[in-house]
Amino acid sequence: MMAIAERLAWIAVDWGSSNLRAWALDTRDQVLARAGSERGMLSLTPAEYETELKRVIGEWLPAMGRVPVRVCGMAGARQGWREAAYLPVPTRLDDLARAAVAPPLDDPRLEVRLLPGLCQTAGGAFDVMRGEETQLAGLVAQEPALTGLACLPGTHAKWARLEAGVVTRFTTCLTGELYGLLARRSVLRHSLGHAVDKDNLSDPGCREAFVCAVREITAAPATYPSRLFGLRAADLLDDTLPQGDARGARLAARLSGLTVGLELAGMGNDLPAGEPVTLIGNESLCDRYVLALDALGHESHRLDGEAAVLAGLGLAHRAFGA
Repeated sequence: MMAIAERLAWIAVDWGSSNLRAWALDTRDQVLARAGSERGMLSLTPAEYETELKRVIGEWLPAMGRVPVRVCGMAGARQGWREAAYLPVPTRLDDLARAAVAPPLDDPRLEVRLLPGLCQTAGGAFDVMRGEETQLAGLVAQEPALTGLACLPGTHAKWARLEAGVVTRFTTCLTGELYGLLARRSVLRHSLGHAVDKDNLSDPGCREAFVCAVREITAAPATYPSRLFGLRAADLLDDTLPQGDARGARLAARLSGLTVGLELAGMGNDLPAGEPVTLIGNESLCDRYVLALDALGHESHRLDGEAAVLAGLGLAHRAFGA
């Protein structure tokens, strides 16, 4: 670990509701080490953040000197370490550092800045994001003049319109959470079983079920409630479905297709033909959206979520005069 302390230039941290991820970086922003914990905002009081951070990154720190630590995510929420107030859109993504805040610290080796999130109030379209804006900043760090639509799939999927590096508006969809609630807490749990916890789209039958569901629901979004119960009825009555675990997997794929498809239908005119969508996130989840978008005739390309957050935090780090 001494080698890391000798080469360490700064530390990047993505601190969410449920966990934190940290990276040690050198002067060229190359990753020297990774670490993390399952102690996110929901399990910490403000007084516990510094202790938890040092527990995770302590072995990287030098005996003397100060190490810059750039933090995005829920550590800057009102219930977090210290609030970094939301910036209203439109907001330049290369300007997040101007609203960063410094939390109280006891260890003189740490120089911490918490980045803000973004908020939207225009026209009654209230929305917030915290953490995703840094991934979007990472996209802009690679393409400063980018204009287009970006999507960050997840429990709460974010869609953001970018105009020359500025977020002009965004939309949050509870798609992942809705899928989880339906699959685990509704009557559908009896049909899906353990398939809900697996990525089944490598199976051709599941891929076909997913794509068909996306096309069906985007053509008739109002039928979503009835198609949901249709999953349960199909489990009871459809002899063409496979048996055993494959049956639950096929139905889970269809539920996923209906729910992701409903999200895409809700985007309406914000999802224009002929304009590629940039997807930011983990590979398996982004691949699901690639499949859904392709089924509707939309092009897309993907930026890895870790690469995006590191590039976004790096953009902020340089703004502090690094």
